[in-house]
Amino acid sequence: MRTVTLGIATRDRLNKRYLEAFKGKSQGSFISFESPAVLFKVVSGQRWELIKMMSGAGAMSIREASRRLERDIKAVHGDVTALLSAGILQKTDDNRIVFPFDAIHVDFLLKAA
Repeated sequence: MRTVTLGIATRDRLNKRYLEAFKGKSQGSFISFESPAVLFKVVSGQRWELIKMMSGAGAMSIREASRRLERDIKAVHGDVTALLSAGILQKTDDNRIVFPFDAIHVDFLLKAA
């Protein structure tokens, strides 16, 4: 199963992961955000529904995704654009969208200030 981990990472943590990967140690698939606020802005409620619907569904057009979600195509297009920018969705050679993972793991720790 191919899993992507969404998480919060400092520059130091990203550099450490990069150096370990450079040494040949597998790091898995990570998409890192600078704060929980940014993560939740990118992966909002309706975007989460889009990701869930696309899990295991293969490549599809934005129009098809809109139809399956029963949402306005323009709104889905905006969500797709944000998820493409974050690396959560990808475009295929024939200009369709795909969620290239089987699962998402969300990882961050919230501590008192």
